Amino acid sequence: MPTLILVRHGRSTANTAGLLAGWTPGVALDERGAAQAAALPGRLAEVPLAEVVTSPLQRCRETVQPLLDARPGLRAHADERIGECHYGDWSGRKLAELKDEPLMEVVQAYPSAAAFPGGESMRAMQTRAAEAVREWNARVERDHGPDAVYLMCSHGDIIKSLVADALGLHLDLFQRISVEPCSITAIRYTRLRPFLVRLGDTGDFASLVPREEPPGSDATVGGGAGAP
Repeated sequence: MPTLILVRHGRSTANTAGLLAGWTPGVALDERGAAQAAALPGRLAEVPLAEVVTSPLQRCRETVQPLLDARPGLRAHADERIGECHYGDWSGRKLAELKDEPLMEVVQAYPSAAAFPGGESMRAMQTRAAEAVREWNARVERDHGPDAVYLMCSHGDIIKSLVADALGLHLDLFQRISVEPCSITAIRYTRLRPFLVRLGDTGDFASLVPREEPPGSDATVGGGAGAP
């Protein structure tokens, strides 16, 4: 079965503003995110890509555009199932405000029971994304052969949930996974089991440098802004 390369979109204006973007329209890449996207073709230069699939949201489309420009034979297929979690009434709100919401504790410790007001549950988010991957695996294998490699550009919580699915981890453990903006995660699927072969690879170790204000123990809903 194929190998899937999961790319989280580059850093966005919502990431730097500390907002939970969700499906809010008009959220673009910021200057650093655009540079991250511009570097993506070089990082993947030696990898033959059979297909590119993207979340329909602007920040993902902008992330894959340099790659598409560099490979005129490729075109992006939009798939809403790998779009961001529907955060409902939380969309567009500051993460600093949301941390005091009672639901945030559930999101952190028991995400399989978390459902966003006016939005969807995290369990439904993972289910739709995993179904999309399984369908695209079958399609890519049918059209390009079992050794094909294809790319999906998606969002932090989606990618974390797909990694948990591949590793057989309960969704309640997925907050232990971290994927920075424009990081590359690769999963090789086989008939019997998936293999996680890359996780959150940016090629940049700046996020490991101790900070004046160390990150807290909670996971950033939506994925966070990455290294400063």
